[in-house]
Amino acid sequence: MQASRIDVISDAICPWCWIGKRQLERALPVLASQGLIFAVAWHPFQLNPHMPAGGMDRREYRLKKFGTADAPEQPDPRVATAGAGVGLQFRYDLIRRTPNTVDAHRVIRLAGRHGVQDAVVEALFSGYFTAGADIGDAATLIRLAAGAGLPQEDVTALLAGEAERDDVLAEDRSMRQAGLDGVPAFAMGRYVLFTGAVPSEAMAEAFAKAWKVISKEPA
Repeated sequence: MQASRIDVISDAICPWCWIGKRQLERALPVLASQGLIFAVAWHPFQLNPHMPAGGMDRREYRLKKFGTADAPEQPDPRVATAGAGVGLQFRYDLIRRTPNTVDAHRVIRLAGRHGVQDAVVEALFSGYFTAGADIGDAATLIRLAAGAGLPQEDVTALLAGEAERDDVLAEDRSMRQAGLDGVPAFAMGRYVLFTGAVPSEAMAEAFAKAWKVISKEPA
């Protein structure tokens, strides 16, 4: 991790992570106006690390996790309000499955090497939350990633094998071992600065202050 880069730890089925992405997008121009230009890199975290590889029916998942099979058709009011504030609409009524997100994180890692990570992350968030796409399904991941600029043949080859899986699992495990238990989390250098989808103004202030400190540390 570098002082000139903002590292975001997230999961593709985390609503607050999508909201946090929008807040970050608003914070970056504020930082740029101060002469601070940051790259952004996305890192894996599984909200459901024990999810079966094929995912689960959403009602079955809710029954197992919350003790009720009722699947709300609307997001938590806090999520809905925060999402609306940054122009996002969540369509939980369209979501039929809760996926295992390891393959989604593998695709995101691949996208980073192709320079289209932001676009692919956005495609996965919007696909899942606004269209109910099963982002644990290989064909769906290929379609969404290719539509975001990742070469289709590369995504297909990735998902046909096991490349990136060990790296994703190792990085997810390292985040938990470091004490992280929720996302989104925003880091710079060796430090997690804050967690949660905080307002863009607070983000920009935190990043600017952290950069002043971290950029002066010995390499």
